[in-house]
Amino acid sequence: MPIPAPHAERMPRSGIRAVMDMAWQMQDPVIGLHVGEPSFATPGHVLDAAAGAYAEGRTRYVPNAGVTELRDAIAAKLRKVNGIESAATERVIVTAGGMQALQLGMTAVVGAGDEVLIPDPGWPNFAMLVQLLQAVPVRYELRPENGFRPDPADLARLVTPRTRAIVVNSPSNPLGTVLPGETIERLVAFAREHDLWLVSDECYEEITFDGPHVSPAVFDTDDRVISCFSFSKTYAMTGMRVGYLLAPPELAPVCAKLQEPLVACVNAPAQVGALAALTGPQDQKAVARETYRERREAATAVLDRAGLPYQRPEGAFYLWVDVSDRSGDDVTAWAVRLLREQHVAVAPGTTFGPHGEGWIRLSLATATEDLLEGIQRILRCR
Repeated sequence: MPIPAPHAERMPRSGIRAVMDMAWQMQDPVIGLHVGEPSFATPGHVLDAAAGAYAEGRTRYVPNAGVTELRDAIAAKLRKVNGIESAATERVIVTAGGMQALQLGMTAVVGAGDEVLIPDPGWPNFAMLVQLLQAVPVRYELRPENGFRPDPADLARLVTPRTRAIVVNSPSNPLGTVLPGETIERLVAFAREHDLWLVSDECYEEITFDGPHVSPAVFDTDDRVISCFSFSKTYAMTGMRVGYLLAPPELAPVCAKLQEPLVACVNAPAQVGALAALTGPQDQKAVARETYRERREAATAVLDRAGLPYQRPEGAFYLWVDVSDRSGDDVTAWAVRLLREQHVAVAPGTTFGPHGEGWIRLSLATATEDLLEGIQRILRCR
């Protein structure tokens, strides 16, 4: 029989999903600290709008780039909230979640054999996507002594004639770091100096605790920043699969064209729900943010008392914890043992790259009681 395409077969599976599968198969209840799933319900007005669209029969094809009303609202939001004055409806492409925004943007600019700089530790889907495009992921290290922030000098040493793009993620999954404006500006200047595309993952933009989120596109003077956003985390719409891409003017028509062989168009009623999310009440965002902040304080207080090191998150809803004192040189094996012995599921650090060895990611999106009980069980697993 024919064999799978080699690049598809080589693409590694997400370690987060692997843990999820093991947790689902266990008979006893598992405390799940491994998945970034908001603990809040999708706002009622969002559900009502999507249900109304179904009831009205709005289930036909829509434009590849998305319905005009939603694209208009997104462009207005990007100007008002993100400060991207050049954001225009024509530059906005509605996507099937933030992941497909990344796929669409990278598909438009990265080809086979190209190199893409990705963060390490960083979301595993970055490397997976690059490999799926038959390109080469080149990891740039984010070190604890630098506050897990990128060092432009380190980046420059990784650039070769084949380097095509750099991926920047702020607020960071899994680290919770929020890059300050001056760092973002230096990264855009780095991309300009080396003539690279800058692909910006901003899916956690609304979840920051100690400072504002800054979009790289604010500093884009020559149309090289591709910005990726999502409704999933901000509005607890993970399963509705709506995100969006802000592309440079000359790239936007290419991205819209690429939607046809990828998804044709995003679910029309879900787009109606997304429009309601943007234009309706926004109070849940502040409630969620404060809840995640409270969970951060409660969780880190337990870790402080136990003397377990961690990276204090400035945004997103993850806690990056150093368990090297108990995991040895194989944090993945330790995470499996934790699941089997203590019935707690965590994301092992090596899922996010080789420099995640000895660390785990915990989700602050989990109910507070479960989060604190899960940490107590982690402390018992040596």
